[in-house]
Amino acid sequence: MIIQDVINHLHNLAPLAYAEDFDNVGLLVGDKNQEVSGILVTLDTLETVVDEAIETNCNLIVSFHPIIFSGLKKLTGKTYVERVVIKAIQHNIAIFSIHTALDNAFQGVNSIICDQLGLTNKKILIPQSGTIKKLQTYVPKVNAEALRTALFNAGAGNIGNYESCSFNVEGEGTYLGNENSNPVIGTKGELHTEKEVAISVTFKKHLEPNLLQALFDAHPYEEVAYEISTLENTNQHIGIGMIGELNDAMNTEDCLNFIKNKMNTDCIRYSKSLNKPIKRIAVLGGSGSFAISAAKAANADILVTADLKYHDFFRAENDLILADIGHYESEQFTKSFLVDYLSKKITNFAIILSKTNTNPIKYL
Repeated sequence: MIIQDVINHLHNLAPLAYAEDFDNVGLLVGDKNQEVSGILVTLDTLETVVDEAIETNCNLIVSFHPIIFSGLKKLTGKTYVERVVIKAIQHNIAIFSIHTALDNAFQGVNSIICDQLGLTNKKILIPQSGTIKKLQTYVPKVNAEALRTALFNAGAGNIGNYESCSFNVEGEGTYLGNENSNPVIGTKGELHTEKEVAISVTFKKHLEPNLLQALFDAHPYEEVAYEISTLENTNQHIGIGMIGELNDAMNTEDCLNFIKNKMNTDCIRYSKSLNKPIKRIAVLGGSGSFAISAAKAANADILVTADLKYHDFFRAENDLILADIGHYESEQFTKSFLVDYLSKKITNFAIILSKTNTNPIKYL
């Protein structure tokens, strides 16, 4: 097994195409074609984590947070980031980061929090825009069924609980090939009219390369006419944050203690109690102040997130409770989730959960 095989499994879980633009995800250090000796999963890649990888004979570190976030101009060992990269290279250890790709996956970071809290009726809090695309192509009627099948096999035509969805319109196509053409149907230099079917299918944007390959392989024409457009439709399966419901409503104090216990945190910073039952809970792992408005719009009773600043708490404005449980605490269960996922996909290979606590914040 090579590193790219592991990356493929992670990409199926959380395609990197849905990571935020500011992020730095993917293979950050190492050769994708290198044989894998062992996989170590961590939240952060620190020097102690690289040491742990060396001790356990793991030459691939799967990290949630990227160790390289902005550009590195020097590798002198002056900063912890440089020292991590240097040590990884010296010991031939690859580093892969999944970060906001997993934040935006339906079965990702925020789903993990919802499951930890036992929430039901989970929905994406802030759906990502531009994730659905449409392909329209034109094919001879006799070849239409085969082409549709090829596109479906490549992942097109899945809408919610339905698959193999398409729209088809019969008509006539015309073309005239020049002297350098080699038409499959008709004769070059002569105008040809062919009974064709216009096929339209939607697809998730990360599937575009696969879809185009299937189109070109299955289409009979020398030159394939097609159009791809990005739709504004809301995709409820890709996006950041989540909202769900408790089975039974709780008062504020009981709910905060419940969250503190379930999320294994030593401290919760929260806004003023509203003295009303809490049932709808919005969650966003990591820094989540940008989700306050979305949580209000979703009629959440409380937003569980991290890294809220002093003035962020004023934005609660008696509409909901803001609860800051800590950045590490909100994402700590992610590495166990990744170990379980990879262990199911790679059954004959040891996937090791890092024992290093990478939380830089201590509480007195």
